[in-house]
Amino acid sequence: MNHTSSSDCRDTMEDVQNGHDGRGIAIDQVGVTDIRWPIIVLDRRQGEQPTVARLTASVTLPHRFRGTHMSRFVEILNEHRGEITLRTLPCILQELKTRLDAESARIEVTFPYFLERIAPVSGVRALMDYECTFIGESNGNHSDFLVGVRVPVTNLCPCSKAISDYGAHNQRGYISVEVRGVAEQEGLPPLIWIEELVNMAEDSASAPVFPVLKREDERHVTMQAYDNPKFVEDVVRGMAARLQADSRIVWYCVRAVNHESIHHHNAFAQVTWSRPMSE
Repeated sequence: MNHTSSSDCRDTMEDVQNGHDGRGIAIDQVGVTDIRWPIIVLDRRQGEQPTVARLTASVTLPHRFRGTHMSRFVEILNEHRGEITLRTLPCILQELKTRLDAESARIEVTFPYFLERIAPVSGVRALMDYECTFIGESNGNHSDFLVGVRVPVTNLCPCSKAISDYGAHNQRGYISVEVRGVAEQEGLPPLIWIEELVNMAEDSASAPVFPVLKREDERHVTMQAYDNPKFVEDVVRGMAARLQADSRIVWYCVRAVNHESIHHHNAFAQVTWSRPMSE
């Protein structure tokens, strides 16, 4: 009894994705999303930090093709298993364009990044996670890379402090920032450390948030926030000033959200900025 080999089968199977589509509509992004994948992130203190990311990878699709080859996305990611970092994104993007015959490619990588935080008085140490994002896009000869991080903070309301006989209401807040930097070398992303963005965000708020606090630490943080009241407007302006003072950064978007403790709504402010070409 004769059996058709798997290689012969592949040669004779119809490639439906490469079929013609006559509707004349190109697709901006098509690919795979919500892939959980082990990656390595550059760590300022330890050199490298392993983590697990959620990935979205996509390419453009010309109007004449019916579909793209989804399996090739995962194949390319698998070839870079254990070495998906901001430094390897350019290579991955180029492979996506080449293997999928696309003019442009995009990859979004969202992951938890852990930093050791030290309580301000007791010195107790514990890990704290921050939600981070890498976004890489390659279109022709042009490449673009963004680094993002979401930082929890504490803010105390200046208005509440000013009008109250005692006390003031405070709230947990989040500062989300995305930055585009100047590349150190053509085709490579700039090296802007996640730790730097976290520190800038915490310095822009009333007080940081910690994973572990003893009583003496709670006293310190509470009084720090009381002595340093901030509206969301103050937070984004403070963060914006720090980012604009960094010559490596050419664009940013910073957003602050306070989860209000005495209002049935949240408050937010956002600033987007691009460095003038003359600077």
